[in-house]
Amino acid sequence: MYLEQTWRWFGPKDPIPLAHIRQAGATGIVTALHHVPNGEVWSVAEILQRKNVIEQAGLRWSVVESVPVHEDIKQQTGNWQNYIRNYQQTLRNLGACGIPTVCYNFMPVLDWTRTDLHYVVEDGSEALRFDMTALAAFDMYILQRPAAHLDYIPEIITQAENYFNNCNNEDKARLQATILAGLPGSEETYTLNDFREKLNAYANMDAERLRSNLLDFIRAVAPVAEEAGIRLAIHPDDPPFSIFGLPRVVSTADDVEKIYAVYDVECNGLCFCTGSFGARADNDLPKMFRQLGRRTNFLHLRSVQLEPNGSFYEANHLEGSHDVANILLEIVKEQNKRTLPIPMRPDHGHRMLDDLTKTVNPGYSAIGRLRGLAELRGLEMGIHRTSQSSIF
Repeated sequence: MYLEQTWRWFGPKDPIPLAHIRQAGATGIVTALHHVPNGEVWSVAEILQRKNVIEQAGLRWSVVESVPVHEDIKQQTGNWQNYIRNYQQTLRNLGACGIPTVCYNFMPVLDWTRTDLHYVVEDGSEALRFDMTALAAFDMYILQRPAAHLDYIPEIITQAENYFNNCNNEDKARLQATILAGLPGSEETYTLNDFREKLNAYANMDAERLRSNLLDFIRAVAPVAEEAGIRLAIHPDDPPFSIFGLPRVVSTADDVEKIYAVYDVECNGLCFCTGSFGARADNDLPKMFRQLGRRTNFLHLRSVQLEPNGSFYEANHLEGSHDVANILLEIVKEQNKRTLPIPMRPDHGHRMLDDLTKTVNPGYSAIGRLRGLAELRGLEMGIHRTSQSSIF
């Protein structure tokens, strides 16, 4: 059985229409009700309205990405218990509407973070980039976070000072907007002062406390998901290490095993994102999937090119610093044990060809993901065609 090929779609305002997604060869849609404020219940009527639009285009709503976890839940403050009840009801409503998989994350304050949305790679296409020097420059000189310099090695501090001194006002504004304005799928945008206040709320929270809050959340929602027939898939931290002093708790195999253990059933699972996990050089992705694949309920497939100082950029899907072919081999082995296909999507993609002149969501241009899906589809087919050989 092959993986289910899916595609992230940001709803009616997405510049890529459903008809084009179908032409790309995907059969499943990954989307969310982004217009519903964080913490509110997704009504059956709203869910069915979106589902009907997708099905009328000849596709199916395979995965919700994401039902956002309210900040009060992460901190266990304010109305967090009410927000958990709302989350539980949303899961019930999604289950009643036949949506089988829900992806979510537990990253505090920021969702995924990059410093450059238009990094030009060797072939002239544009990639997303996380530059540690740029991040440190923003942290120390624009955000002016107290004691920020303690989080960086001396080499990065020196480079960040030089970087900042060579930035003009437009460069600084662009960097700030890239970090704080929110990337596709993020549910929050911040001003500089808003961001400082959000960080201050986590000043006394370490990783163990955040992990405890995450496990409490799972204890509350996973049984509801199980009853509703929904598979949960937690997305790893992106990047998978602390930034701005914020704790991270979904960055390694050990982190995920703690999540599995707290409610040890299939519905409490993982979104295995090869790009997010792959941004840590010490994460061995094939080994990680062999360990964690049993409860992987969703796949994000992409690759990153790592640099020695912690920086990285999004590589072509079959290139970069990790052996994507070997990772997909392990994924196919797991898929062959199952009776239902694991949904996967080509995650991100370079801005290239005609998309360089179009308005696109950063990381979610059509042609770059079309290339990625085609490459992954071909690689998966090649693995299946050799399934009788000794590799299995």
